[in-house]
Amino acid sequence: MPTPYRSYVSYVALGDSFTEGMCDDLLPDGHYRGWADRVASALAAERAGGESADTGFRYANLAVRGKLIGQIHDEQLAPAVAMGAELVTLAGGFNDVLRPGCDIGAVERQLGRCAAELRATGATVVLFTSTDPTRRLAGSARLLPAILRMKAFVQELGRQDGFAVVDLFSAPCFDDRRLWAEDRLHLSPEGHCRVAEGVLEALGRPAAFDWRAPLPAAAPAGRAERLRADARWLGAHLGPWIGRRLTGRSSGDGRPAKRPELLPYR
Repeated sequence: MPTPYRSYVSYVALGDSFTEGMCDDLLPDGHYRGWADRVASALAAERAGGESADTGFRYANLAVRGKLIGQIHDEQLAPAVAMGAELVTLAGGFNDVLRPGCDIGAVERQLGRCAAELRATGATVVLFTSTDPTRRLAGSARLLPAILRMKAFVQELGRQDGFAVVDLFSAPCFDDRRLWAEDRLHLSPEGHCRVAEGVLEALGRPAAFDWRAPLPAAAPAGRAERLRADARWLGAHLGPWIGRRLTGRSSGDGRPAKRPELLPYR
């Protein structure tokens, strides 16, 4: 259920590459835009009546690609709590689930602690269920038990006062590879647009479009085209990802958040 409509003057986003905005359009400063920036833009525009004047709306995005839920807890939670924003989005845990031997109970405990501390500030807290990778990625069936358990956990949190959940798992549009970047892990610009609309709907805004609806049908790719795409993906994305796992490195090592302070957003 969406939360009752409320006008927000401040928003902070916590998470990993999903919230950082990986593979969306690039901004002039070299950062990706991402669904969280799109949400901030819509909320700022509400206060301006659709104009570009400064309305006092402030936005911070602490998300960094590659972060595990424990790192989100240790590195992003305290700064976010100190900001005291009226709205918080929290997404994390999928990077943990991708790793063999993931302790899903520990992930739930860390996510639950983050959610509780953020809610204790009085903020509206928006959570997310993961999409279902098994409907588009071969070999991902091993992830499904953990994803389903996390889905149930997040939905239970979302039943509490002050929480809202964006259910990506049940949205059929995310089965379509056109909503995903070439690396098959991060959203395309269309995917980010749809997640942003899902967040705004969860915050009680009237839907601008049906963000869950499938895309128009497209001609299926031929076998040769699929093989070429698979080969590019193996070399450019899966191989380097496995290499980082084997060496204990992360794509976010040493990378700062793109908006570490709660500053005016126009």
